[in-house]
Amino acid sequence: MLEPYIAKDQPIEVMGSGSKRSIGRPMQTAATISTASMHGIWMYEPNELVMSAHAGTPVAQIEAELSAQNQMLAFEPIDMGPASGGRRGTQTIGSVFACNSSGSRRVTIGAARDHLLGIEGVTGGSELFRAGGRVMKNVTGYDLCRGLSGSWGTLAVLTEVTFKVLPVPEKTATLIYLGLPDDIGVEVMCAAMRLPYEVSGTVHLPQSMAARLQHSVLVEQGQSITALRIENFAKSVEYRTNALRKALKVYGEPIVIGSTSSQEFWSEMRQLSVMPYNEGTCLWRVSTAPLNGPKVVAAIRRHMPVEVFYDWSGGLIWVEVPASADAGASDVRRAVAVHGGHATLIRADASVRSSVEVFQPQSPLAERLMRGLKTTFDPMRLLNPGRMYANL
Repeated sequence: MLEPYIAKDQPIEVMGSGSKRSIGRPMQTAATISTASMHGIWMYEPNELVMSAHAGTPVAQIEAELSAQNQMLAFEPIDMGPASGGRRGTQTIGSVFACNSSGSRRVTIGAARDHLLGIEGVTGGSELFRAGGRVMKNVTGYDLCRGLSGSWGTLAVLTEVTFKVLPVPEKTATLIYLGLPDDIGVEVMCAAMRLPYEVSGTVHLPQSMAARLQHSVLVEQGQSITALRIENFAKSVEYRTNALRKALKVYGEPIVIGSTSSQEFWSEMRQLSVMPYNEGTCLWRVSTAPLNGPKVVAAIRRHMPVEVFYDWSGGLIWVEVPASADAGASDVRRAVAVHGGHATLIRADASVRSSVEVFQPQSPLAERLMRGLKTTFDPMRLLNPGRMYANL
């Protein structure tokens, strides 16, 4: 696969379907290797809650197969393609783990990498490797599954992945609180997560962002939306919904939507439908401590207009800013430095992405570790060179 390019010392672009191709720093490469032709589910054991697939298998195909058995990818992989200019619904399972794409259940069930059991791939030195297996806690030595997840194709080309799946909840209910300002919305979400009612997803959309929803019932409310999801067996959902309403009554009486409407709403969150591609704006993904979310947004808003929505109880903020020569990078990173967290530029023109740090600048220790991994897996620095950092 890689030998001809390694022999000529030629840099290589590694991708799946290309849905996230415009995320990261622009690269100068001699060739492109796509895993899209390496597709298919070769092992699925519903009773064991485990599946193995070739890296180029579309997530849509995997979810269709799981749905037939009433199972799911519990970590709800976010589809960042449409928001960054890629095609909707085309991302591959390999790219999901390579980018560690995780949705709203991240706060309760873990990230994509926490569901990855085993991998097979090819290093930048053209060496085949295999790590992990089909069960959890089977790692001796370094956990390569976690190490490679989130590396954006800069360390290896994934060819196969094995991951755990979970049953689809019998029933879902979402409590919708209307008209709350950002700081109170985040307060409600954090309060809900502290209660013993197993809330599995929390998002807050300010009024301007809620108006972008495709969910007609919620758009008609014309107010900000704070959504709390509860799911499990039907009786359990009913009990926990009532208990949560009572515990949070000081914040008002919520609208409660059922399974079908809930699935439509949370599907929109996965697709970032409220952050559609727009050449006139740039998009940042900011991670911080939940209660600091509104502070980060307020700090950025002092310098430019922003549109935002909060996930992970305020710990994940999607921040849309006007397009500019630096995508507001200095102001975004200053706000993050003051309040804690990190920021990744998801959407911007190539000229902007080549002039600013797209991913969060690393501490000296983290950079030293990253250089060590790069030297081990891609000693000639041929795989997606400079995509994450200019000197790696």
